[in-house]
Amino acid sequence: MKVKASKIILFFLLITSLLSSTQKIKEKDLSQKYRYWLKLTKYIIHEEEKEVFMKLTNGRDRDIFIETFWKKRDPTPGTPQNEYKEEILKRFMYANKHFKYASSREGWMTDRGMMYIILGPPISIERSSSSRDIYSYQIWSYYGDKEKGLPSHFCLVFFQRRGAGEYKLYNPVSDGPARLLIHSENMDALDYEQLYMKIRELAPNLALVSLSLIPGDIPFNFQPSLDSALILADILELPKKEVNPSYATHFLNYKGIVSTEYLTNYVESAAEISLIQDPILDINFLHFSVVPAKVSIDYFEPKDQYFCNYKLDVNLMVEDNVIFQYSKDFPFYFSPEDFKKIRGNGIAIEDSFPIIEGKYKLNILLQNSVGKEFSSFEREIISPESSKLPEIIGPFLGYRFQNFDSNLHIPFKVIDKKLLVDPKNTFSSTDTIAILFNLTNVTESLWKDGEVKILISGLRPEEPTVKSFGLKLKDYPFRKMMNTYYSTPAGELTPDYYEIKLNLINEKGKIIDEKGANFIVSTEENIPHPITKSKSFSLANKFLCFYILAYMYDKTNEYEKAESFFKKAYGIKPDYKEGQINYANFLLKEKKFTESLELIENIKEDEKLKFKYYLIKGRAYMGMANYGEAIDNLLEGNKIYNSDTVLLNSLGFCYYRIQEKEKALEIFKSSLKLNPKQDKIKKLVEDIEKNLN
Repeated sequence: MKVKASKIILFFLLITSLLSSTQKIKEKDLSQKYRYWLKLTKYIIHEEEKEVFMKLTNGRDRDIFIETFWKKRDPTPGTPQNEYKEEILKRFMYANKHFKYASSREGWMTDRGMMYIILGPPISIERSSSSRDIYSYQIWSYYGDKEKGLPSHFCLVFFQRRGAGEYKLYNPVSDGPARLLIHSENMDALDYEQLYMKIRELAPNLALVSLSLIPGDIPFNFQPSLDSALILADILELPKKEVNPSYATHFLNYKGIVSTEYLTNYVESAAEISLIQDPILDINFLHFSVVPAKVSIDYFEPKDQYFCNYKLDVNLMVEDNVIFQYSKDFPFYFSPEDFKKIRGNGIAIEDSFPIIEGKYKLNILLQNSVGKEFSSFEREIISPESSKLPEIIGPFLGYRFQNFDSNLHIPFKVIDKKLLVDPKNTFSSTDTIAILFNLTNVTESLWKDGEVKILISGLRPEEPTVKSFGLKLKDYPFRKMMNTYYSTPAGELTPDYYEIKLNLINEKGKIIDEKGANFIVSTEENIPHPITKSKSFSLANKFLCFYILAYMYDKTNEYEKAESFFKKAYGIKPDYKEGQINYANFLLKEKKFTESLELIENIKEDEKLKFKYYLIKGRAYMGMANYGEAIDNLLEGNKIYNSDTVLLNSLGFCYYRIQEKEKALEIFKSSLKLNPKQDKIKKLVEDIEKNLN
């Protein structure tokens, strides 16, 4: 992983500041176009979607959001027509036209309008005008979808309460059959059998749905069915069940970061995150695998190849502070023979990077230029401090081990074995369950007489499958950090949810550490696992890992540790010029000016780095109060590039210190033209101008 600290790509604006600075607009302050859209979508929009929409600050963002909203609901996304959008518009207009009667509200706002927009036209409607004994009512009949939680056949009743006004939706529980009768004052409102018999005598079909929305369902003791309230609740949630509203939050977070053309194509993803200590480098790496739920693929005819092209952006934050970020491209080309496999299995984008101890927020952004799609993943990460006691790291689960050269660093690989992971952690009977775990701080006595007991337990309440086995540590080569691999056939486990527990037992038979994980054994004969795409990293370039750790420690204000890793990285590769520049800048910040000067001389002869050479050298002399030398070097740097505010401010400060305040003022003003948001420089300019006058 080659990451240049001075060229780190700023792909993330601070998400938290985006959210905190966004104020909700009031609906009345929106233009008529957007107020109409909110009416149109009243019954189908998620609360989260509306919340995001009301935080958008301009028409362009609102238009893009509306486009995305309908796109998420399009049943045929490959066609120019959006049947769902057209159907909702058609229902909305019908409701406004036909349900306004006897109501002070617009038709879409009435109970009938609401149900018509959600469910569409009923298969039949029975209407009855008010009689001497029963209020005017309508019975709408529908076929339901059991997969969406609705009965196969149900009816909705609308009636005119007290014989006037708009038709209200009848609820057998909250209204009760007494509300349907005009003369019920002399009847017991809780004598449901008597009320049912009275309604059956007057309107048999209405009686069938007076106690339950399922026609003919007469509950025990004629009590109104509580299922009716649940059915009505399910109907109201029906338009929202098929859409995950998380895309809306991502829209708000990533607008201005992700191109507009991508914002309408958010794709859900699954991810596996693991912290694994590298036994060769003796540092922690954060490994991750991200699997988008959908992969768009294009065809390149000249080479008869299919392809997709992912860009990965990774961001590690402590509260609002970015401590590390980088970008990588993952082009993926494959033959027509592999097309079906890629389509069926999907793609996993994997990577890893070294990480220091602490608590962080990890943000991963993945963009596929084919189809203009993006996925994102966020998780809180805790990287623990090194323990001095024996400890289990893991377990990490996969569906196979694969051998690789031990001199390569690859995601989810330890020494020479890579764990092939699937974020679903679901196995078929034909899979192998591959288990990887590390043991740290192993003593000779623990190695000689200790063991790890592995217990796999099904979670079903009756007759769960249980499997256990032990691993003697002395069966493996002794190391202070031991890497252990174990595989067991998934076919030996009945389909179920499982828990795996690892107990580290010392020479006295005492459990000194316990770790666990969960997985699923499916009833499916074969489970497609994603095709992995990752990049290897030669351990000959391990110095880059130490520079990354130095950078992280610097950003978290742990300067002693930062300097230790800068020294370590520089000692391994003293001719790495980008590292020398970063190290020299760190020394400047630590006021170790002499050391910074000595280090920066290493890049003196590189013409491409002359600007950085003069800048660092000038700032070092400035720190030493040698303003003449500082000015000479900063002026040389300014000849190469005259639009760097750091250089201009340093030069201005040097002139200010030698009392050439007019020159200092001129230079500070040039800096402010480049970046007006420099409060300290503005204050200094004001002070100089006062003194000159």
